[in-house]
Amino acid sequence: MATPSGEILVPNKQVILKHYVDDRSPQESDMELKVTTINLKAPSGSGLILLKNLYLSCDPYMRLRMKLMEGSYFESYQPGTVLSGFGVSKVVDSDHPDYKTGDLVWGITFWEEYSQIASPSSLFKIEDTSIPLSYYTGILGMPGMTAYVGFYDICSPKKGERVFVSAASGAVGQLVGQFAKLAGCYVVGSAGSSEKVALLKNKFGFDEAFNYKEEENLNAALKRCFPEGIDIYFENVGGKMLDAVLPNMRDCGRIAACGMISQYNLKEPEGVQNLIYVVMKQIRLEGFIVINHFHKHPEFLHMVMGPIKDGKVTYVEDIAEGLESAPAALVALFSGRNFGKQLVRVSSD
Repeated sequence: MATPSGEILVPNKQVILKHYVDDRSPQESDMELKVTTINLKAPSGSGLILLKNLYLSCDPYMRLRMKLMEGSYFESYQPGTVLSGFGVSKVVDSDHPDYKTGDLVWGITFWEEYSQIASPSSLFKIEDTSIPLSYYTGILGMPGMTAYVGFYDICSPKKGERVFVSAASGAVGQLVGQFAKLAGCYVVGSAGSSEKVALLKNKFGFDEAFNYKEEENLNAALKRCFPEGIDIYFENVGGKMLDAVLPNMRDCGRIAACGMISQYNLKEPEGVQNLIYVVMKQIRLEGFIVINHFHKHPEFLHMVMGPIKDGKVTYVEDIAEGLESAPAALVALFSGRNFGKQLVRVSSD
């Protein structure tokens, strides 16, 4: 609805965090849908960008933002306010010199139909639209950058090395495994169902995979898959898996610590008993925050676009339809119900 002052007011559906979530898995009831009104006209001199959100990314780090935390690389969400995260959007109006109506972008936006962005420092223009736009929530966005930086920059792979990836069927893990194969490595992944294990071996080309839920002894499972030890471990889960990996690492092995999803809902984090092997085996264990490496995104696109278009790198998405489905889609990450990269299609326009 246009107003006499030139405003264009439309309803705007949002996903709101109702309260902090501590010491348990998040539930759909921790969030609620609300409808507000937004002005889709950027006032002159405001520098604002108005976005129509097309896809929203469901990512494990969002769980940490649902509780009050200190010292985190992302601020906690505030109860009663709209969630934010990575997404793909279309510019519907702009008073910013670098963005014009019709531009497609990916980056940080809000969990709502339309978003008003005051600072575009966390937005990136989408230049190549020959592949699905949804890929910019995953393989070409934050998860892809995470796999790229963690595997190539931190782990410095060499041909013939032995690579283990936990949470291997997820948004990041499926890419790490495929990058490892491109680098000429032997790669094994762990996942939480027989269907996901089959996906790793048949779709993504992993040399071997196992269902960690069916293994009575993770140490024995790793010894079976890596009789000569592990050179590179891409860490996504933490806890018991990390503890089992450490004694199975080879001398001077490298571990890229991307996330520890098994710990996010625990009141007391699980202790790691085998850290002595970091010293005994001269292991380099390095954590990283991918947003500190976003300046490498053009370099990453140059590396990955060819293999994607040639079919050498593939990607599996689990797309929920409509903003109404967003809370359930986010919660699914923590029960393993998602199959591949979890995202929400807000609009196809």
